[in-house]
Amino acid sequence: MALRTLTARIERFPVRGSFIIARGAKTHVDVVVAEVSDGSFTGRGEATAIYYRGETAETVAAAIAAQADAIAAGASRAELLGLMPAGAARNALDAALWDLEAKQTGVRVWQRLGLPQPRPMLTAYTISLADPATMAAAAGVARGRELLKIKLGGEGGPLADIERARAVRAAAPDARLIIDANEAWGGTDIARTAAALATLDVELIEQPVPAGQDHLLDGVRSAVPLAADESCHDRASLDAIIGRYSHINIKLDKAGGLTEAHALAHAARTRGLGIMTGCMLCTSLAIAPAFYVAMQGEYADLDGPLLIEDRPQGLRFEHSDVWPPEPALWG
Repeated sequence: MALRTLTARIERFPVRGSFIIARGAKTHVDVVVAEVSDGSFTGRGEATAIYYRGETAETVAAAIAAQADAIAAGASRAELLGLMPAGAARNALDAALWDLEAKQTGVRVWQRLGLPQPRPMLTAYTISLADPATMAAAAGVARGRELLKIKLGGEGGPLADIERARAVRAAAPDARLIIDANEAWGGTDIARTAAALATLDVELIEQPVPAGQDHLLDGVRSAVPLAADESCHDRASLDAIIGRYSHINIKLDKAGGLTEAHALAHAARTRGLGIMTGCMLCTSLAIAPAFYVAMQGEYADLDGPLLIEDRPQGLRFEHSDVWPPEPALWG
């Protein structure tokens, strides 16, 4: 049997328009693609560096390349959980192995996971952080999309954020709304802010406090369910969020791949937590494995490819839905 070979490369994709969150603006995204070949088939996986954890595209690519000998020796996805920490590098390599296995066996990834036949899925569409008028204009352009995710955490604190949300609601009166506070409301009256957002029919608030300061939510009675994003990466993160959040946001880059993300989804459900499946800025190649985690949750936020100039033959996005990946793309 031919030894498996491993390669990693960085690819750059420009952002469409603007993408702005509380931590800054993006004009492009550098993704890292891992490829594992057995001589007959090649599996691909893509990841985006988690910048708030100190990762860069360069460090991710190097971490993948460092596993070349292990991959050549036949390391499995399960073994990667012990060889590499959770993060973008393991995600790209894990995805490449899933894709390679699907091509070798002719069995699709969703079948290997024991999931039902995939169908088109509702995904959120992101409204970037800006002043209320600009955000309202963006929501107006997105009018007709069923689920909007509003990036908040801007200047002026929660009071200004409420005005931003109110402007989006006025521009998109029929849309469902979820909020991403991006860790920006620590030290504020979160219950009061949530109560105001509840009047706008906001369904979910992501990460209101900085990761590591989740104790600030102890005793908070929020009128809107709270979801842990930066505070929940993998199964080891669950204990610290129980009783403070009702949902988690699973991202494959945080979890370190579909293998761990699938296990995390199961562990979260058994502990009574709701699931959102999110993404970093990325192409359709990264969204393909995330689709199968999103099938198992209540919310999908898989619009990364819509926010950048996606790779050719990417996922099909139509109206408010994203279609399942085809074998030519992944898995």
